[in-house]
Amino acid sequence: MPLPQKPEILAPAGSWASLRAALDAGADAVYFGVRGLNMRARADNFGPGAFSKIAFTCREEGRKCYLALNTIIYQAEISKVQSVLQRARDAGVDAVIAWDFAVIGAARSLGLRVHVSTQMSVANAESLLYLHRSLGVRRFVLARECTLADVRRIRRDLKARLGERAAEIEIEVFAHGAMCVALSGRCFMSQLQYGSSANRGACYQPCRREYEVSSVDGTSDFRIGPGYVMSPRDLCTLPFIEKLLCAGVDSLKIEGRNRSADYVATVVGSYRRAVDFYCSNRGRRRFREEFEALKIEESSRLAQVYHRGFSNGFFMGRPIADWTDAPGSSASLRRDYVGRVVKHYRRAGVSEIMVESAVFRTGDTLVIEGPITGVFEQVAESMEINHEQVEAARKGRAIALQTARCTRKNDHVYVLRARAMKGQ
Repeated sequence: MPLPQKPEILAPAGSWASLRAALDAGADAVYFGVRGLNMRARADNFGPGAFSKIAFTCREEGRKCYLALNTIIYQAEISKVQSVLQRARDAGVDAVIAWDFAVIGAARSLGLRVHVSTQMSVANAESLLYLHRSLGVRRFVLARECTLADVRRIRRDLKARLGERAAEIEIEVFAHGAMCVALSGRCFMSQLQYGSSANRGACYQPCRREYEVSSVDGTSDFRIGPGYVMSPRDLCTLPFIEKLLCAGVDSLKIEGRNRSADYVATVVGSYRRAVDFYCSNRGRRRFREEFEALKIEESSRLAQVYHRGFSNGFFMGRPIADWTDAPGSSASLRRDYVGRVVKHYRRAGVSEIMVESAVFRTGDTLVIEGPITGVFEQVAESMEINHEQVEAARKGRAIALQTARCTRKNDHVYVLRARAMKGQ
């Protein structure tokens, strides 16, 4: 079997810190939203004025950036969409992720590349070919409900019908992150309960709660099983990442524009290392043994950051009752806020940190995060207060800490703690 082409690793950028973290971790491209017109309304998002800086930052490092305009668009918003797309083109944004035909048409008329969003639920070669021929779309984020067999069939059918030109059509899939209980995320539950629509990126996630069922007359009630029956586990494809590569996937998308920068750094880094190892070492003696060991190591890293338990999603077949069994995160580590950087002394490599919350001690692992700094971890090997070494840093004190990288004023500092797991 020929070696698969190395796919793009596409990372979420819900903030400047996450964008920096994604690039530092090795993402080939990032996707970001504009306020009011994307499916993650509660992420920090960006205004059109930031497009040029985003595009420049990515271009300088040989990466790409994609603008997500993937909500329902109402008539009153058409002029705003056109203005946003004009700004995106002028800034040099590489592509627009969309599924509303108004956005697709306007983007194509401006010469912008379009990536059809998973919201369109494209799940067969006929749909790809129609949109490719009629609208010039070259990349499709397949419906999340597609299995690995579906991906292979689509690739095979495109090759049979287009020959070498089939390479013009790119297939993108979600590889990691949260999954929605509704078809490709098109849900109305939050709108009905809270007047806040998931289809406008403002979901309150009522599906993530535990429910009790009561009879109408109030004579009986029961809790629905031990799990959260509308709250799916998170997708994780790293244990079978090679199957996605061999199926002909061109881009591996990581969900998480509402997640922290250290989440982005951890997940992108794990997939980067797995993909690079597979594509560079396949066929080598002991490759399989080493690759399996690497996947176990990286899966352990992924378990340290936010997740609701892991699932194969739909790739290995359409699952039944693959629900999470606890609210919130099942990560093995949690982040406790410590404080913020007051000043960095570049020559000495020392950061002054004002402790505002959690106590931390020498030997603890810290996470430092900021919009320019990105995110990095380091062990607090020693620290000082007024030039005297101390073992613990307490609330209200300013401490001096040697840092491995340059930090900036107001960067946030966290300490990593082991999370008590269910049943412990």
